[in-house]
Amino acid sequence: MQVEEGQPHPLGATYTGEGVNFAVFSAHATRVEVCIYDEAGENEIGRVTLPEYTDEVWHGHVPGLLPGARYGLRVHGPYEPENGHRFNPNKLLLDPYAKAHMGELIWGPELFGYVVGHEDG
Repeated sequence: MQVEEGQPHPLGATYTGEGVNFAVFSAHATRVEVCIYDEAGENEIGRVTLPEYTDEVWHGHVPGLLPGARYGLRVHGPYEPENGHRFNPNKLLLDPYAKAHMGELIWGPELFGYVVGHEDG
């Protein structure tokens, strides 16, 4: 899967007529990946690293991607709870600017990046 520079705005995923532009704000991330899934949203079929960082926004354009594509984000950065940072690229994140979400979210301990109730949590 190919990725180009793209634009830092608007935030979220935006169809450009030639593909989808992704723009994700993060002042402290060191890398942002977009994971693309099949139509059922069950199998990852591609992954791109957003190549550009402008004014605290990671961005990139994926040519050929169509509206309605299923995707999630993996964000790399420091794990420093004492400074308010809990980056964990093992967690697939929802895009807060997404036009829609699919599937069902079932709350459980695996959704957290720490052990709930632990003194270091």
